[in-house]
Amino acid sequence: MSFLMPLMEVDSRLTGKRAVSLPFTDQCRPYERIEGLFPEAVQIAIDRGRKEGWRYIDWRDARGLDESATPSTEFLSHDISLSGSEQRLFANLGASNKRGIKRALKEGLSVTVDRSLDSLTSFYRLNGLTRKRHGLPPQPFLFFKKIFDHVLCRDLGTIVSAFFSGERIAAAVFFHFGARAIYKYSASDRAYQRLRPNNLVLWEALRWYREKGFESMNLGRTAPDHEGLLRFKRLWGGQESAVRYYRYDLRRSAFVRHSLEMSPIVKKVFAHMPIPISRLAGRWLSRHMG
Repeated sequence: MSFLMPLMEVDSRLTGKRAVSLPFTDQCRPYERIEGLFPEAVQIAIDRGRKEGWRYIDWRDARGLDESATPSTEFLSHDISLSGSEQRLFANLGASNKRGIKRALKEGLSVTVDRSLDSLTSFYRLNGLTRKRHGLPPQPFLFFKKIFDHVLCRDLGTIVSAFFSGERIAAAVFFHFGARAIYKYSASDRAYQRLRPNNLVLWEALRWYREKGFESMNLGRTAPDHEGLLRFKRLWGGQESAVRYYRYDLRRSAFVRHSLEMSPIVKKVFAHMPIPISRLAGRWLSRHMG
């Protein structure tokens, strides 16, 4: 195979009919063994889009596009090398991360690594709290159940959880394939933030993946203006790089700018909405997003 560009059609009355490479992913770079095929592949996708009635095509990390193409939006990504010793991995952490991990251990937090439905259900509860805190609707449980069925049950991911006095207070879902792991979803109970459970969860995940022979872990995408999250991710000793998304508007026959961020007003509404109601909204919205 010389070239592969995954595209999935999304047909929504709310957001329109379009193609995305790929829904619910942070990055999906085309596979190119022979250079120079990218422009032809893009044109084939555009021709297919006109035939199918797509409004636009989204590429997530489409390196190889014409340099004149305008990115729709940009993110930062962080890759942590898992090669070398555990001592070296710990030495590369920022000082506050080291203190946070030591604080969590001193406070008696414990960690589990598994891929059980019980752990995913507990994560779902924490995810509702976290999404409310960020002013976002939570994904429906069916979304995570599909992750359980098609990712976790196939040994392509795991759940790392932190406990305090027997209560799960933080958890994260990781995906992995080949030699690479991805820090995909994270959630916690803010009431226990002082115990630094998120630091311990990610540290134990790094240790676990290193021991299993994985080569790297990606921390997902981060918007450049999310200073708090960027500060957290930069303290893990990873390599920072830019990730550019591209949107081609078929009606305008041009690459266009587009923000994936919800408006501050909408975020404020979800931040004050009871979790059961926001879950209903999330269940309806999720089929239109991605």
